[in-house]
Amino acid sequence: MTMIRYGLIGAGMMGREHIRNIALLGDACVSAVTDPDAAERAASAQLAGGAQAFADYREMLAAGGCDALLIAAPNDLHHALMLDALDSGLPILCEKPLATTAADCRDLIDRAKGRAAPVWVAMEYRYMPPVARLIEAARAGAAGTPRMMAIREHRFPFLEKVGDWNRFNARTGGTLVEKCCHFWDLMRLVLQSDPVRVYASGAMDENHRDERYAGRTPDIIDNAFVTLDFANGARAMLDLCMFAEGSCWQEVISLTGAKARLDAFVPGPARFDPDGRERHAEFAVSDRATKRERREVVAVDETILRAGDHHGSTFHQHRRFVDLLRRGHGAPEVTLEDGLWSVRVGEAAEISAREGRAVSLT
Repeated sequence: MTMIRYGLIGAGMMGREHIRNIALLGDACVSAVTDPDAAERAASAQLAGGAQAFADYREMLAAGGCDALLIAAPNDLHHALMLDALDSGLPILCEKPLATTAADCRDLIDRAKGRAAPVWVAMEYRYMPPVARLIEAARAGAAGTPRMMAIREHRFPFLEKVGDWNRFNARTGGTLVEKCCHFWDLMRLVLQSDPVRVYASGAMDENHRDERYAGRTPDIIDNAFVTLDFANGARAMLDLCMFAEGSCWQEVISLTGAKARLDAFVPGPARFDPDGRERHAEFAVSDRATKRERREVVAVDETILRAGDHHGSTFHQHRRFVDLLRRGHGAPEVTLEDGLWSVRVGEAAEISAREGRAVSLT
């Protein structure tokens, strides 16, 4: 294949971020887009350089002409869309979360058994350059045996989306699924173990309280503390606040072992910076023996940074996905099972926050 041709299902804000990043690859393009919203569909087709546009994704699947499918529709549509995508036989990159419930994730895993073409779940935070630097150092033993992992995300509220779908737990799976599935995935990846128990305390205290949509009040958590115990004895925590605009670092990810603490510092998107400027990330190692911190700048090409809101991770994820397709063999780096685990933990955390109790995952 000279050019890998994506068919995009869901042509909204995130869909357009995918289009911009795919265009930077050089050996891939979005050749078809589908979305029931005419304005979103037209804007994305134009951004993709005149891609074919379809109101119904089934028409796009029937038309052919795609080498891979990319699902970036609202969360509650993922399960149904994935069923038809799996039947297409094409490689699939599905945006997070894989589905809004663990039960639907398990159903997709069952239906994908024996399938030849890869299915990759879009956990792009793995591919943020400073996070990738932390993962690399952890695997090289820089921290020693990992004992504790802490992630802080202090950021802006949920953005406005078509139909306001991201204001309601029923459509997102809840904030601790929708937003935080990335973090549960990172914890499992870095700690190399599965969580066995989750405890969460969270609420909707500041955001969206005065908003009404068709008479309904939003019900999504905007802040939480979540702690996890892992099978190998490690523990992790998340500190989430979605009314913390102006933080120097949007994410701070820390791993501590017997030898050192590793820290990845990630700035927020430039369009939310008062100066509108891109900033580089940083990575630090705090060595226990020397009692010194070594800090380095993790530079990212500014063209890649401007292509989306996820600090270059969308580009790097697509690069690896396309490379997998070109090899024609091998497993996806983020599997359906990874997608299930990230939803299982988020689902348990939502229950824990509502009911005030620890939830077992065993």
